[in-house]
Amino acid sequence: MTNWRWWICSLLFVATTVNYLDRQVLSLTYKEFIAPEFHWTDADYGTITSLFSIFYAIACLFAGKFVDWMGTKKGYLIAICVWSVGAVMHAACGIATTWFVPEVDSVAALRAVEAGSNVALAISTVSVYLFLLCRGILALGESGNFPAAIKATAEFFPKKDRAFATSIFNAGASVGALAAPLLIPPLAKHLGWEMAFIIIGALGFLWMFFWQFMYDKPEKSRHVNTAELEYIHQDDAEDAAVKASSADEKSIPFMQCFRYRQTWSFIVGKFLTDGVWWFFLFWAPAYFQDQFNAPASSPLGQGLIFTLYAIVTVVSLFGGYLPKLFVEKKGMDPYAGRMLSMLIFAFFPLVALAAQPLGAYSPWWPAVLIGIAGAGHQAWSANIFSTVGDMFPKSTIASVTGIGAMAGGLGSMIIQKVAGNLFTYAEGQGAAFHFMGFEGKPAGYFIMFCFCGLAYLLGWIIMKSLVPKYKPVEI
Repeated sequence: MTNWRWWICSLLFVATTVNYLDRQVLSLTYKEFIAPEFHWTDADYGTITSLFSIFYAIACLFAGKFVDWMGTKKGYLIAICVWSVGAVMHAACGIATTWFVPEVDSVAALRAVEAGSNVALAISTVSVYLFLLCRGILALGESGNFPAAIKATAEFFPKKDRAFATSIFNAGASVGALAAPLLIPPLAKHLGWEMAFIIIGALGFLWMFFWQFMYDKPEKSRHVNTAELEYIHQDDAEDAAVKASSADEKSIPFMQCFRYRQTWSFIVGKFLTDGVWWFFLFWAPAYFQDQFNAPASSPLGQGLIFTLYAIVTVVSLFGGYLPKLFVEKKGMDPYAGRMLSMLIFAFFPLVALAAQPLGAYSPWWPAVLIGIAGAGHQAWSANIFSTVGDMFPKSTIASVTGIGAMAGGLGSMIIQKVAGNLFTYAEGQGAAFHFMGFEGKPAGYFIMFCFCGLAYLLGWIIMKSLVPKYKPVEI
């Protein structure tokens, strides 16, 4: 038997890695390279990250249908082409800004403009809109990655292997998170932040070449022999029987989904917690530079960010195991086991409350504690998605999942915008801004860490109140 399916899985892994790298270029270059050039405040950066979150959430609602319509091969090609174009376009924002601000005649002149002047304000305003355009294109393309990868996995793997194959390509997110601080800041430091966007963005175009010539459906691929094809399609007879038995299954109309407590439980859980993960993702590099003078391009900055994501990667692997333990060993029903697991994981982010106080002793404390909080989120996230399958018929799972993703994007948009405005205000107030013994911007960070730490317990309490015990939706 040939093993071409694993080559396809390796392509999905690389695409997911590139997806994550492209998303991280801005956060790893913002504070040290981009903000001084365009005279951005944290409020400007908060606007960009908040709108990226909602762009991505809205695009996710339609990405799956687009991939189904175009087919896996064309759909994935278009998705990665769009997000790679969006990634590379960021590099042109400096030149484009000079076109709209006549007072500056070159990219080098942008940084030389007097801070706080009307010209500096014009530069920051124009550049924010240009970056928003690029981030919107990036979000549109990136939303197609997971629907296309999951569809490719379903086409090339039997059911028993799909979870393993999915875990392999999904590991690309962790690899991308670990590689980003080691690759992106040095590129920006030695070649310019523009080249960081271009080089990382160009990886997507390189991937497209391999995808074009390597991917065809198993039935059409010259690399798949009869034995592998039979292995891939071993579930076909069972699927046909299931499809026949569920032909009469009713689907819940989209608007009717909002009538159920189970839907609102999922909405609340996503709304309160998704933004926490995006906050850590977007603001951690800026935090380490602001608080510890550790730019992302410095050895200390790289080490702190790498440590944070290494902890997230390792600890979050246990997220899917705990509910299985409760169900198989303790005899709990799946929903009860999942909710108990989520309660345990909801305590992990509480360690973020100590990140700011312990940061007075060493910057490694915040890196470790934020990493534990992030791992708690990843484990929580893996389980909250499964609650939809516990409660809703298969015909409605995609609709409710899309509603939850939209709620998570809205929550993230609010958190990023609030964080940016809060940091700008706190920095401007200086010693006049107090919170729990901290002043100025450190007080602003501590406020955000407090929310991030408590959000999961609050979300769990509301979810449990709405759906106290296992109660599937009946049509």
